[in-house]
Amino acid sequence: MQHNYQDLITIFSDTFFDQYNTLLIKGGDEPLYSPADENCAYHQVIFAHGYYASAFHEIAHWCQAGEKRRLLEDFGYWYIPDGRNEKQQKKFEQVEVYPQAIEWAFNVAAQKTFHTSADNLNGFQGDTEGFKAKVYQQVLVFIEQGFPPRAQQFIDALMTFYNTDSPLVAEQFSYDAKTSGESHVISHVESDIVQQKKEQAYQAF
Repeated sequence: MQHNYQDLITIFSDTFFDQYNTLLIKGGDEPLYSPADENCAYHQVIFAHGYYASAFHEIAHWCQAGEKRRLLEDFGYWYIPDGRNEKQQKKFEQVEVYPQAIEWAFNVAAQKTFHTSADNLNGFQGDTEGFKAKVYQQVLVFIEQGFPPRAQQFIDALMTFYNTDSPLVAEQFSYDAKTSGESHVISHVESDIVQQKKEQAYQAF
């Protein structure tokens, strides 16, 4: 299947511009969310180099951000670049579980392969398998209890454009846990923890 970033720009605009005054924009090296100001009448979700992965990731963050955060550059977050220490990386991964679960759903809807990203090649290398497991757990919570509204809108638009079977089901998300002394098995307790974090995330925006 052919994937052109120009299609994503159009799908995003058709889905969200009228209601949210926001466009998806191809940028350069660094992605950015830029709210409307005196120089630009609309909000911009800027992704890097026309990469699908960058576009999906930035859209996922936009779908998570609440109304007040969408008035702030990069949603008001201070991003620590590649080279994070252990404490910084653990914090990064904690806040990335939610958007990367949304991003995974976008990829499935568009019939593309998804890879989780710890985004720290020059810094502390944490438990990458554990991070993948947490992202997968969050996907299952979303499938059972619903994606954030704008994320679901974009999933629906992608599924329509790419003729993907609807709705998304757990079987469309493949995760093979690698064991190293313990197995990343999804338990009811873990699911409850993920749900609590989801509710906290909603309250934070």
